[in-house]
Amino acid sequence: MNENKLTIIMYHYVRDLKHSRYPGIKGLQTELFKEQLQYLKKHYHFVRVEDVIAAYTGDNRLPDHPVLLTFDDAYVDHFSTVFPILRHEGIQGAFYAPVKAVTENKVLDVNKIHFILASTPADKMPLLLEEIKSLLDVYREEYGLKDFDYYFKKLAVANRFDTKEVIFVKRLLQVELDEQLRNILSDILFEKIVAIPEDAFSRELYMSMDQIRCMVDCGMHIGSHGYDHYWLGSLPKEKQEFEIKKSIDFIKEVGGDVNNWSICYPYGNYNADTLALLKENGCKLGLTTVVDVADLNNTADDAIYKLPRLDTNDIPKDANAPVNQWY
Repeated sequence: MNENKLTIIMYHYVRDLKHSRYPGIKGLQTELFKEQLQYLKKHYHFVRVEDVIAAYTGDNRLPDHPVLLTFDDAYVDHFSTVFPILRHEGIQGAFYAPVKAVTENKVLDVNKIHFILASTPADKMPLLLEEIKSLLDVYREEYGLKDFDYYFKKLAVANRFDTKEVIFVKRLLQVELDEQLRNILSDILFEKIVAIPEDAFSRELYMSMDQIRCMVDCGMHIGSHGYDHYWLGSLPKEKQEFEIKKSIDFIKEVGGDVNNWSICYPYGNYNADTLALLKENGCKLGLTTVVDVADLNNTADDAIYKLPRLDTNDIPKDANAPVNQWY
């Protein structure tokens, strides 16, 4: 057994996908989440964010095969599906809320893109690409854009979860284009393809302040996921500071522990300015999207701000499954 490795698992949508409005969304079926928890109970010991912080500061030692569960983006799934299950099992989850989505009923661009894609069957993907091509033509002169083929060749690279076409749409609308144009294109495509008013959609998609307070009251950890869910490493330092301070205010408002607050970097993105600001503002732990288990013997100053995570898909979803490579 290797007690010097910490497994952190990342979750997003956890819902009864088959009976939901968007069965095509990439998420974890509720029954498979329950199975995965039973698998973890057999082979791991659940720990809290506070335990991990104490382990890195030398104030505590984690049990053998520790595992921490993290949930990104404050989806209502986390309150309606995940929270009751964790509460019943006596497990702490760490939940990371993008402030703007919860407090202003705005749908994050990343989620607009998710549901644009979820509303586009595979056989309709060419139509979506053609629509994007037309929009790039419309805004080419105003924003000094390259042609569609340039962006497709640059961005359309499949990964372990998505086709090259899906990756192209995500990268183009998440980071490649000017922020103002990204917002314009996401709004146009969301309105045309999803066709539900944003304020109504946001209330269905994200948790409310009261729901988050309820989870805090029951021992769940609430951390920072930025204000606008931006790629922090792409922002000037003063903009990063705004994102971080708004998150701290939010954690205070919902009753979270500001003495042990943590951050989950949107898109796993950060830079040296981010780390400096986190330390200045008392952050104790940072989560990335690097696929690995954390080495508890790593005593580097920044190690606790660069913790890797596994995706739920990296862990068996069968209570009786044998241990896999990450164990």
